[in-house]
Amino acid sequence: MIQLHILAGKKAGNQLAACRFPFRIGRAHGNDLQLDDDGVWDQHSTLEFNPQQGVILAAAPNALVTVNSQPVQTALLRNGDVITLGAAKLQFWLTAVRQRSLCLREGFFWALLALVVLCELFLIYQLIH
Repeated sequence: MIQLHILAGKKAGNQLAACRFPFRIGRAHGNDLQLDDDGVWDQHSTLEFNPQQGVILAAAPNALVTVNSQPVQTALLRNGDVITLGAAKLQFWLTAVRQRSLCLREGFFWALLALVVLCELFLIYQLIH
């Protein structure tokens, strides 16, 4: 999952998580991120996820999009990249991954270890007597 921090524009200070792809950015109401800033088109850009490459930003034809102040039509995004769409400025981040609880597996392991120790003690007791 990715996170977009809005650095400049009318929604500055907001954060948005993108869970589904393609993730559309623009002025129109159907976009996943709707920006009503100067210079933002109805369908300005799209974020696509490619499992082999990562997250790719694709600009609409003739739309001005910059990544780290470099004009692009498509760009492979990296953690911390700053995207400019008209007067809006976004920062791209990968969200922190949540680890699942391992309590059940750990409990099973310790119970199994205790059972093995008890079996060994029982065998030692049988050999002594």
